[in-house]
Amino acid sequence: MPAVLATVLVLVLAAVGVVVVRPGPVAQWLGEDPAGDRAAAGTPEAAPAAVLAAADPNAPLPTPAGVRAEIDSLVRAAALGDRVNVSVTDVATGESLYGRGADDGTVPASVTKLVTGVTVLAARGPGHRIPTRAVAGATPGEVVLVGGGDPTLAVDRNGFYPGAARLDDLAAQVKQALGGTSPTKVVVDSSLYAGPVHEPGWDEDIPTHGYGASITALMTDGARSDVPQAKKDHDNGDHAAERAAQPDLAAGRAFARLLGVPTDSVKRGKAPAAGADATAGAPGSELGVVRSLPMVRLVDIMISDSDNIIAEALARQVALARDQPASFVGAAKAMDEVAGELGLPADELSLADGSGLSRTNRISPSLLTDLIALAGNGTRPELAAIFGGLPVAAWSGTLADRYAGAAAKAGAGVVRAKTGTLTGVHAIAGLVTTADGRLLSFAVLTDRAPADGQESARVALDRIAATLAACGCR
Repeated sequence: MPAVLATVLVLVLAAVGVVVVRPGPVAQWLGEDPAGDRAAAGTPEAAPAAVLAAADPNAPLPTPAGVRAEIDSLVRAAALGDRVNVSVTDVATGESLYGRGADDGTVPASVTKLVTGVTVLAARGPGHRIPTRAVAGATPGEVVLVGGGDPTLAVDRNGFYPGAARLDDLAAQVKQALGGTSPTKVVVDSSLYAGPVHEPGWDEDIPTHGYGASITALMTDGARSDVPQAKKDHDNGDHAAERAAQPDLAAGRAFARLLGVPTDSVKRGKAPAAGADATAGAPGSELGVVRSLPMVRLVDIMISDSDNIIAEALARQVALARDQPASFVGAAKAMDEVAGELGLPADELSLADGSGLSRTNRISPSLLTDLIALAGNGTRPELAAIFGGLPVAAWSGTLADRYAGAAAKAGAGVVRAKTGTLTGVHAIAGLVTTADGRLLSFAVLTDRAPADGQESARVALDRIAATLAACGCR
């Protein structure tokens, strides 16, 4: 997995115009020795083959007049409603090429995840791993399972997310640490998170229909309660799933079964503080720890699958990194702070959650194109990890079944973008390479579209990006 990921990220960086001589930093993010065994063996690693054509840094720059002539009529399509806000920017120069309500806050839906991804990569770094710990409780044999906010934590090797940290590994560590003392009870400490478990701006059906869940600091498999069925549904393109009503207690009961202790006694509590000279097994002493996939992989999964639960967990990681409460409110404040630190127009950002499920979120198209350009222009290479999971038109993710029709076919394979959809809300933001090889960032957001015209709105959005791909726009 790490070697494959390093190669993928190198390809992604190349595709957005970032020159990478070797994947040493990537290996460090993944906890590897950059030199590794390859250096010792004296065998150089072959250069990866290109998957998508790289942008041409010497390609002619489109003109604002040229872009306007190509797309101005398209953004006025009736299928997009009466409020369509658009921004198109050249990645290399940062020059704005087209704007229509570009600085106006608009409901972004899942396009919000681009902001979540960039801010958590900036705040935590690509190699950060989220810990889940077990510590000794107040009485002999009592084990406290302490949630650190890893939404991908699995019970065992059959978990939903490949390569995730596992409770059975943690249970084995606990048994070894306790030695002759048998576990007798499990207490769940999910106190890292604060505030409500559902964002007040979510539609009423979001928690019950499986696209959202109770956001707790401890959960397994993104709070899914039926992992085998969720895997089958996911293979068929359905990302909704049955979710546990109390994910932290469900995880605690799974851990209790692994330790061979009664599940009906699992309850919430707080881990005792460890003394400075605490011996192994003393109250508060660590009995074991497992760590999540690195942040670069979590961001990749969040964007490629539009995983709302991972998004909310990563938003809280931004909050924790900025000493804010790990809540919806704290995460929103922290992401706004980090966006400002990155030089983005934070006054055009107003968030209530990290997933985009909330209708009270507002993001301007120009902030999105600035964010994408920043991640792709090479000045902050760690941010380029957002591109690894970005769906490719007519090939992957939420764009796999789009850009097939004649009107949008020019975008197939050259548009990479995050989509967002709520009833009456349609958004797309990403990258497109023009016919001349120039790399552009674009964002189109509409939040007053006809409620019954979802497919028509998607076709209209795709036609805009495909037109940019087909033109020199000069």
